[in-house]
Amino acid sequence: MAHSDRKPSLPEVHRSIPIPNVKSFWRKLLAYAGPGYLVSVGYMDPGNWATDIAGGAKFGYALLTVILLSNLMAILLQSLCVRLGVATGRDLAQACRDYFSPRVNFVLWVLCEIAIAACDLAELLGSAIALQLLFGIPLVWGVCITALDVLALLFLQGRGFRYVEALVITLVGMVGVCFAAEILFSRPDVTGILAGYLPKREILQNPEMLYIAIGILGATVMPHNLYLHSSIVQTRNWQPTTEKRWEAIKFGMIDSTAALSLALFINSAILIVSAATFHLSGYQNVAEIQDAYKLLSPLLGVSAASAIFGVALLASGQSSTLTATLAGQIVMEGFLQLRLPPWLRRLATRLIAIVPALIAIIFFGETSTGSLLVFSQVILSLQLSFAVIPLVMFTSDRRLMGEFVNPLWLKSLAGLVALVIVGLNGWLLLQTFLGWLHLSS
Repeated sequence: MAHSDRKPSLPEVHRSIPIPNVKSFWRKLLAYAGPGYLVSVGYMDPGNWATDIAGGAKFGYALLTVILLSNLMAILLQSLCVRLGVATGRDLAQACRDYFSPRVNFVLWVLCEIAIAACDLAELLGSAIALQLLFGIPLVWGVCITALDVLALLFLQGRGFRYVEALVITLVGMVGVCFAAEILFSRPDVTGILAGYLPKREILQNPEMLYIAIGILGATVMPHNLYLHSSIVQTRNWQPTTEKRWEAIKFGMIDSTAALSLALFINSAILIVSAATFHLSGYQNVAEIQDAYKLLSPLLGVSAASAIFGVALLASGQSSTLTATLAGQIVMEGFLQLRLPPWLRRLATRLIAIVPALIAIIFFGETSTGSLLVFSQVILSLQLSFAVIPLVMFTSDRRLMGEFVNPLWLKSLAGLVALVIVGLNGWLLLQTFLGWLHLSS
């Protein structure tokens, strides 16, 4: 069901990056590298930090297996996004618009906007907490300062999409270097780490462990990333032949797998540092980012440890907000075909996140940020099914995908991953609501 009047999303950067017509594998890989890293930041944003820190402090290295599993699921889902974007020339939002009724699309769009605002809220709070920890800036002012990164994105996008990718890759690299240093400081038990990656029955039998495990899964796969990735793979200007499309799918998948492997390292590192530092020294209830920051230096005996942690948090929050903005633009253009100037779109997304953050901080005090972070992850869990199911559906539809359709093994695997994610997120929501009811009674 092709729509000839459909304009591409992010038209200012669509097909803007040339692909060299050479035999060299490495030159092609370099040309295709980038989108995966923009997607990977959603897998290590401040929302993940809280669950990883809590998991490591309480249960040592045991939940590393959950981080590994959720990353493998993410790699599979992001490869489907590459497939959809390259094979159809549509992103996920446009595919939904073409195939569902206007009413269904409106509901999907509203849910997606709420998820992007929730995601932006987590990133905004992460950046504001980092500014407070590093420079003593009150959270209210920190929230306002982080609103200014809209200007950075607009400036870079005006220069070319490669500049946006370069900034994000630099920030992700900073987070990686910071946590490599933290691992050296915390001297973790290598045998314990290796054992942590092995599946354990205990995770399913211990309700508290299962709750954090599902929190890690819920915080890992981000709904807006699926919309984002299916659009930004189309910034590459491959030739529209079958052979070149298969090539674009291959290199796009290598790019996202490499980037998500870096995300796996960073998420594992957060949990490993938390386990090595807090679990063994009796601080097993550390769950707040602020507490982890205050305790790192004294417990490790390294004065720079807390500051490095703060710098990594700031880099993580900033890189995530840049990609959430792009996702917002893609979703609005894809579902509604509504094109706002990028600065206006950015401002709208930011305000939706800033208002609840400021209200919570002003009325409930700075201690409310932890609950807000958890709440934002619950909202993301709610929305995830509505992005994962259409993605698996579209990429398994031969009429839409032609010869690029998922083979039977991939269809089955993707269907299983979708079922697991929907089931686990449903369980997480149920537990969260029961917890709230219990607290309010």
